[in-house]
Amino acid sequence: MTNKSYIFFALPILFIGSGWFQTTKAHYPKRQKPNIIYILTDQWRASAMGYSGDPNVKTPNIDALAKSSLNFKNAVSVTPVCTPYRAALMTGRYPTSTGMFLNDLHLPDEELCVAEVFGKAGYNTGYIGKWHLDGNERFSFIPIEKRQGFDYWKAAECDHNYNHSHYYTGNSGEKMFWNGYDVFDQTKDAQQYIRTQSKSSKPFILFVAFGAPHFPHQTAPKEYLDLYNENTILLPPNVPESLQQNAKKEAKGYYAHCSAIDKSIAEILSTIDEEGIRENTVFILTSDHGEMLGSQGVDPKLKQVPFAESANVPFILRYPAVTGNIGRLVQMPVTTPDIFPTLLGLANIPIPKSCEGDDLSSFIRRNQDDPHRAVLYMNISPFIKQEYAIAYRAIKTNQYTYIRSINGPWFLFDDNKDPFQMNNLLTNKSFDKIRKILDTRLYKLLKKNGDEFQTGAFYLKKWGYHTNSDGSIPYIGDKLIQQTPKKITIN
Repeated sequence: MTNKSYIFFALPILFIGSGWFQTTKAHYPKRQKPNIIYILTDQWRASAMGYSGDPNVKTPNIDALAKSSLNFKNAVSVTPVCTPYRAALMTGRYPTSTGMFLNDLHLPDEELCVAEVFGKAGYNTGYIGKWHLDGNERFSFIPIEKRQGFDYWKAAECDHNYNHSHYYTGNSGEKMFWNGYDVFDQTKDAQQYIRTQSKSSKPFILFVAFGAPHFPHQTAPKEYLDLYNENTILLPPNVPESLQQNAKKEAKGYYAHCSAIDKSIAEILSTIDEEGIRENTVFILTSDHGEMLGSQGVDPKLKQVPFAESANVPFILRYPAVTGNIGRLVQMPVTTPDIFPTLLGLANIPIPKSCEGDDLSSFIRRNQDDPHRAVLYMNISPFIKQEYAIAYRAIKTNQYTYIRSINGPWFLFDDNKDPFQMNNLLTNKSFDKIRKILDTRLYKLLKKNGDEFQTGAFYLKKWGYHTNSDGSIPYIGDKLIQQTPKKITIN
């Protein structure tokens, strides 16, 4: 990768960001609580958007959305892998508190979740798509009592066979299948749900959880695959030459899924406008984690590692009744447990004491930023076999990423000057003071959340998990050994 390519990749970030600091006078909805539509994609890294400066991906509709929304530049996944993120999203709690730090765990029924709180506050609640919180066999029926309060349900535990994926609905244990590419059919269902709910006197909260752009990448619709030529894809400079050929092959399909979702986002936004509910609807587009695509020498399809391609996620929030229709780049970091309390704050609903994240709604309402804020993300017990499969805790500010592994300080990056995280500042003694400041802030956050920061083995024993040698949840044949977090005292 030449320096010229590097500049081409990075310049749009500066260009777009420069026009997003306009302010608008905040105004408040006087009567009805806002509707909330939460679009959750799977494995879409923050940098893989046109508005973020990626020179390859075609996301014109999302780029247009970003121009009229708050774009949280420094959003991170609290643990960059599916189940831990989703548990933190639903509960507003950290994986160290819930024990939900591995894939395929069962979210305890006693956890207080988003739909339960919003439902009690008078909302209709809906969930469409990938769930990944039941901890049972990935194709099994999820009964109503295990849906954490969602009343409308067309979902599956986990299925990435995008052209023949399944779901269950209502009380029926009959396995249903989406027609064709599931993103498009799930979008149609979401549109119908919005049309129906817009006629109700009650507000609604809808989660639409797409499985894409998570691999397999080459199963994206042909018309979107044809948009990309792997030979002309520009990779960032942190992809080593040995992985570039495979990374380009995977990137072609990855970007194709992204463009297909972009089409669906446009259709959902059009439905919101057609139903006349745009002004009083909080619309969020984000992802549970990113994907490396060969960056830092990591397998193109892996996540869990601490780097930006894995941990940083897009987070676009549009709420015209409060923020107006002028876009703004938000530097203030946000981590997954912050989302639940922030949604409650925007809806003027009391926040349960169980929530551990911060309510950022006051910053959104006042059109303000917090330049001093720092947030946590982590991997408690890695279940990947890679060089970077080490337990870590990380802190993200509006400028720096500081990562401490179980073995000690690991990485320090200036994300503004070094967006591809190629220069580990821990090797530069002139940054010792900054490292010490960030280390102190990291441990302050850990103390606040009661995080002992021990080895993965410590937490597996603490929560009573039986795992494979790599730390993943085991199967017997095609069946998962279902496990629910259960604290065990460590002597």
